Formats: sequence, structure tokens, C-alpha cells
Amino acid sequence: MNIGKMMKNLQQMQSQLQEQMDTLEVEATSGGGVVTARMNGKKELLAIKLAPEAITPDDPELLEDLVIAAVNEAGHKVDAELQQLTQGMTGGLKIPGLS
Repeated sequence: MNIGKMMKNLQQMQSQLQEQMDTLEVEATSGGGVVTARMNGKKELLAIKLAPEAITPDDPELLEDLVIAAVNEAGHKVDAELQQLTQGMTGGLKIPGLS
């Protein structure tokens, strides 16, 4: 395979990956579902939902911890999706910057 064709294929894969990540949305919960975080493929937080039982005036630190946990889990899900997408596109090849 010549280098020019390989570079063109890599650019196409990168473009496809970017499109998929732009449309990706994940959701994660914490506290048994009392806090839900929704995040896009760029790791931008789109929404936080709090169940009424998550809001306890006596223990605001608990709510803070639940929000942090849900947001972190959503970020991990984005990472996992990205890894799965890149492995599928490259057929398991180790390409620097993509794997």
C-alpha cells in the first residue's frame, strides 16, 4: 500500500470517528439512580438530573459526591466508546494517536 493512499484512509477514518463522537451521548447514574449525568462525545456535560431524595439539606456533601461520581462515570463511558470505535476502525492496529 502506498503512503498517499494510507494517509487518505487515515484521514477518512479520523473524519468518521469525529462525526461519531460529535453525535455520541452517554448517560451514567450514581446513588442507585438518584443522580443522572448526560455527556456528549466531547466530554461536555449536557444535563444533570436529581431525584428529590438526592437533595438532603442535612448532608449537602453527599449530593456533591453523587454528582461527581455520575459525571466521572459518564466520562469513563465516553472513553470506553472512543476506544471501542477506534479499535473497530483500525482493525486492532496500533496507530499512535488513535489507539
